[in-house]
Amino acid sequence: MRPAVFFDRDGTLNEELGYVGELERFHIYPFAAAAVRQVNEHGWAAILVTNQAGVARGLYSEAQVGVLHRHLADSLSAAGARLDGIYYCPHHPTKGVNGYGIECDCRKPKPGLLRRAAAEHDLELARSWIVTDRMSEIGMLHALGGRGALVRTGYGEPDLETWRAGGAAAWPGLLPAGPDVVAATALEAVHALLAAAGKAAR
Repeated sequence: MRPAVFFDRDGTLNEELGYVGELERFHIYPFAAAAVRQVNEHGWAAILVTNQAGVARGLYSEAQVGVLHRHLADSLSAAGARLDGIYYCPHHPTKGVNGYGIECDCRKPKPGLLRRAAAEHDLELARSWIVTDRMSEIGMLHALGGRGALVRTGYGEPDLETWRAGGAAAWPGLLPAGPDVVAATALEAVHALLAAAGKAAR
């Protein structure tokens, strides 16, 4: 079993622009490929995990999600980076249409996507990290024994401000110390978490 870095998508690897279903609005951060490539070179799995409730809301289709993810994978590949797996949740518990309005175990911060990836890629969640702009997703991996890096892009800065103002109770599972790493970007987060993992292994 090996550890993974789970990457959130919107606000972490690409700009947070709300519900994005069109390539014209899908803007990958310039540092995204380097972040994923660092994980590849370290021998860890690089896994994308993302909520795509725009499908449930009828704003775009799963086919459109697939187009965006192929574009992301191709863009990363062109820069020498590779995602070992892409997992997404198309559901919403109250806003769904066409059968997507369900309570599921794959909508983050529930751990279904992580558990599925772990089973399919032989991953050790307790040694894994998540890189995300949402504090709730750090709490999700903390609850499974892993660690989390919060990026200041996307929703990261407002989440960090709320937590520092005493709003930790808003995120069940989040350890009292909060994020294990806070970084400006996903690339800086990967550098920091790999350094922390190296120290822990000594």
